[in-house]
Amino acid sequence: MELHADPKKGIECVLSPGSAKKVTIHLNEDTSARSDFLSREILTLLFNRGVAGATVLRPEAGFGSHHRLHSQEGGIDTAQHMPLRIEFIDTPQNVNELLPLLEDMLTDGMIEAHDTVVLKVAAGTLG
Repeated sequence: MELHADPKKGIECVLSPGSAKKVTIHLNEDTSARSDFLSREILTLLFNRGVAGATVLRPEAGFGSHHRLHSQEGGIDTAQHMPLRIEFIDTPQNVNELLPLLEDMLTDGMIEAHDTVVLKVAAGTLG
């Protein structure tokens, strides 16, 4: 798998079909970091390091290692510390370079990574 940049469109990273790694970072929406919320700092890092793409997901409810239910509907910590997931897929080499940085940034939560296969990438045109 390779990353391709199209100089006509500026910086653009597109994955090619083949072996890849998918990383999922589980954290709380309100976890702070050095200068911002941790989720924003992680997303900025991924963007600046040329990751092909990343998604932030906001589940409706969840609980983690502290075993407290967090939900917009209610629970022990109603609407506080809501769960968040950041997911991205990239080449094994890029992921292996990013993991130490991500592990250093994460103060509360979990990082998981697993092998995956990119079957097709269809990058539509912006118009």
